[in-house]
Amino acid sequence: MIELDHVSKVYRTGTMELRALDDVSLRIADGELVAIMGPSGSGKSTMMNILGCLDVPTSGTYLLDGIDVGGLSDNRLADIRNTRIGFVFQSFNLLPRTSAIRNVELPMVYSGTRNRRGRARRALARVGLADRADHKPNELSGGQQQRVAVARALVTDPTMILADEPTGNLDTASTVDVMNLFVELNESGRTVVLITHEPEVAEFARRVVTLRDGHIVSDERQ
Repeated sequence: MIELDHVSKVYRTGTMELRALDDVSLRIADGELVAIMGPSGSGKSTMMNILGCLDVPTSGTYLLDGIDVGGLSDNRLADIRNTRIGFVFQSFNLLPRTSAIRNVELPMVYSGTRNRRGRARRALARVGLADRADHKPNELSGGQQQRVAVARALVTDPTMILADEPTGNLDTASTVDVMNLFVELNESGRTVVLITHEPEVAEFARRVVTLRDGHIVSDERQ
């Protein structure tokens, strides 16, 4: 499903050059649950942006389901982000004055999907929030807000869930709750990639890839 082949990402400002990823090769198969770890500056955020089609490599190739992402137009990249990848972020990124169900509907609004309300309700039920559909984010706990974000990621039926520090704003109990949800989604057949610096989050994954200074320094199954 995911193939990075000798991928590098270089940012240049004037005469300064920052090599955020340096000749990285990685393969993630369909249905894997993988954690990508590393300290600040390791390159994990850059890798997330490339895996999520938010950025493209400076060199090397990224194949997603056999498609060379580096050669696609901005519109095609946007289409892939909206249909093949479900994003979950640390900050939830929910619209504060909008109900949970309308937040979940947003990706379908952008793609012109029909029957949005029904699909959004089913996605909220999937994460255990059917009874909170009409609540706004400030009426929900942090864990519930993150579940709304997961429902929003699921509603377009993506092949991959990409979660960037998804438990960074949660307490311990909510962290376990949300991580168990990712495990359930993976067991139902979805590919899940977690970007994290927290070892206790990585413990939920079946494979841990560690980055340092733009290089993969370990790739272990557990």
